[in-house]
Amino acid sequence: MSFQASEVEFRQRFWFIAAIFAIGFFLYNFDRTNLAIALARLSLGGHPNEDSAIFDHYARGFFALGALFTILAAFIRSWAEAYLHSSIVHDMAIHGEQLVADGPFRRVRNPLYLGNMLLVVGVGFLASRVGAAFLIIAMFLFVYRLILREETTLLESQGESYRRYYDAVPRLIPSVLPRVPASGAKPNWADGLTGEVSLWGVAAGMVVFVITERILYFWIVFGAGFVIYFLQSFIRSRRAKSAAG
Repeated sequence: MSFQASEVEFRQRFWFIAAIFAIGFFLYNFDRTNLAIALARLSLGGHPNEDSAIFDHYARGFFALGALFTILAAFIRSWAEAYLHSSIVHDMAIHGEQLVADGPFRRVRNPLYLGNMLLVVGVGFLASRVGAAFLIIAMFLFVYRLILREETTLLESQGESYRRYYDAVPRLIPSVLPRVPASGAKPNWADGLTGEVSLWGVAAGMVVFVITERILYFWIVFGAGFVIYFLQSFIRSRRAKSAAG
């Protein structure tokens, strides 16, 4: 039995990822201790005064660390999308007709999925201990299966050119130095940034939460980002239908 993602999983990957997040936060029903709070307690000796300023500083510091992870995730995905184009990144179909080896793709084969992993680590600071562990493990397994599916498609369509790229560039842990020469392609930063507006919404929501310590504000900013994402998806769908017609 292949460990690759199925066609349905790939086409509906957005909803599978959404389900992973939903289950991760649902696990608060079984473990009510937030990860950042648990780490603050551990850092201060196990039983600190949680009403003290020092405890608040430690807890907020861990939430800020989570925000940094989400910002890094949004940046890496935007950087990759600036080269790959948002219409391909967010398409339900697998695209194997072109090999992109510029920008972050010179250092890691799957920068978009690396962004997914950094995102889940960052948002995990808002989850419970069990929820955060579930988020990271479940996302890694799902992302890994998606990667295997894409790699098979690219090996079949690109042949030896992708095999050379595959052998030179690491799968998920980026190289400090570029592993392949640049082709001279120019990034479309406007496309990359607007294509990842939902992720920037998550990052902005995390920053707002760190500043205000109001989880409601996080969900408001987070939700606004996804409203824009769905509007973008609707527009892309209409354009694709118009082009096909």
